[in-house]
Amino acid sequence: MDGGVTRIPRSRPDGASTRLADIAAQAKVSEATVSRVLNGKPGVSAATRQAVLTALDLMGYERPQRLRQRSNGLVGLVTPELDNPIFPAFAQAIEKALTQHGYTPVLCTQLPGGAPEDEFTELLIDRGVSGIVFVSGLHADVTARMDRYSRLTDRGLPIVLLDGYSDQIDAPFISPDDRLAARLAVQHLVDLGHERIGLAVGPRRFVPVIRKIEGYRQAMAQLLGSAEVDELISHSLFSVEGGQAAAVKLLERGCTGIVCASDLMALGVIRACRDRGLGVPEDVSVVGFDDSPLIAFTDPPLTTVRKPIGSMASAAVETLVEEINGAPARHVELVFQPELVVRRSTGSGPLVNR
Repeated sequence: MDGGVTRIPRSRPDGASTRLADIAAQAKVSEATVSRVLNGKPGVSAATRQAVLTALDLMGYERPQRLRQRSNGLVGLVTPELDNPIFPAFAQAIEKALTQHGYTPVLCTQLPGGAPEDEFTELLIDRGVSGIVFVSGLHADVTARMDRYSRLTDRGLPIVLLDGYSDQIDAPFISPDDRLAARLAVQHLVDLGHERIGLAVGPRRFVPVIRKIEGYRQAMAQLLGSAEVDELISHSLFSVEGGQAAAVKLLERGCTGIVCASDLMALGVIRACRDRGLGVPEDVSVVGFDDSPLIAFTDPPLTTVRKPIGSMASAAVETLVEEINGAPARHVELVFQPELVVRRSTGSGPLVNR
C-alpha cells in the first residue's frame, strides 16, 4: 500500500506500477470497483467488469492470471493480404467478436507467392479448430472449384463465408448488397448532374464484381436510360495501381464521374486524374467502396459506400458459434445494406454546370 492506494505491478522491464486511480479514470468507474474486479469479487456487472478489463488492455497492462478467460477453442480466420485496409478491419472485428464468445482466433493471411487457402485450411484442421471463417476467399471466384468447401461441411466442420456466394456450398454466407452499393453511387453522381459515369472494378470472375456490374447496369438504365454501358466498365486489380489503370481508359472515354469497387482503386483514380491535370471533384467526381479506416483523411476526403463491417463480422461469428454449438448448417446468404458516405471527392457535374 502507498498512501492508502493499492499499486498494481506493471508488466514492463522498467518495473513501473500504476495506481488504481489510473485504471478507474480510464474505465470511468470508482477505484473500489476496479479493486473488486481485479480481486475477482462479486457485485460487479458484466459490462463494468469488461470496462475495467478493457482499460487494463488499453493501458498496456497484463491481466491478472485469475481474470484471463479460458478459451472455448480455436477458430480459424482466413483472409487475403492485409495491404488493403478493409481486410485488417474485418479481421479485427471478427477476432473481437470471437474473443467475446470465448474463442481464440487463429489468423491466416494469404500473400502472393505464399501459402494458398487450401494449405491454410489443412493447417487449421490439423490444429483442431472448432470452425473457420473465410473472408473473400476462393468461394468468391466463380472459376474456382467449390468442392474444397463441401469436403469441410461433409466432415461436419462449421464454416462461414464472407464476401462471395456459391449455390454449390451448403454453408452460410455473409455479404454486403453489392448491387445496392453500385446503385447508391450512381444515384449520387446522377443527382449531382453527371451522366457519363464509369465503373472501375476488379476481375470479372469475382462474385462481388459481377453483382456491382449488375447494380451499375440497372442504375444506368433506370436513371439515365443508358442501356449500352460496356465501354464505361473498366476491369483491373483491386489496388491503387489497378484503379489508376482503369481510370486512364474511363477518362479517355469522357467520364466525369467514376464509381470504384474499392477505396484503394478510388485513390488510384484520383492519381490518374491529377496526372492529367484534372481536379477532383472540380473536373471528375470519384466514389469509392468500403469506407476503409483513415479514408476520411485522404486528399480530398473520399466519398464512398460504406461496407457494414461490424454487422457482417458479428453475424458471421454468431452464425459460426451456433453451428459449433450444434445448430445444423444452413445454406443461406445474409445480405447487409451498405451506406453512402458523402465527403469531398464528388461535386457538380456538367449538367449542373451548364
